[in-house]
Amino acid sequence: MRLSIGIICFLTCLIACSISKKMTNTTLIYPDKSDSLAGLDIVKRSDCVTCHKVEEKLIGPSFTDIAKKYALNDTNMDKLSSKIINGGNGSWGRIPMTPHPSISVEIVKSILKYIFSLKKQNQ
Repeated sequence: MRLSIGIICFLTCLIACSISKKMTNTTLIYPDKSDSLAGLDIVKRSDCVTCHKVEEKLIGPSFTDIAKKYALNDTNMDKLSSKIINGGNGSWGRIPMTPHPSISVEIVKSILKYIFSLKKQNQ
């Protein structure tokens, strides 16, 4: 019984680490995709959902609240890309955004395209 639990814990850690490694190589997985569906797939496989939900505040704001707050333009794409990659605080309260330096700007922009696609669906 203990051996089974130990094996399950080991496999869970192994899977979690492999998901993290996949995120650092996402550019290779999506060389030609930059649409919101690629962003959704990346979000599902990343740690984004640890702090964010689509329609409800969790630790950070919901994706729909982010889409509502910011207009879709180059300035906001650059600003939000920087916050995702470098981390940030103050925009949504006291809890800081965790930095994600291993994710490329290209991949972050795919994530943001997904987030901004929620604005069209809910407004």
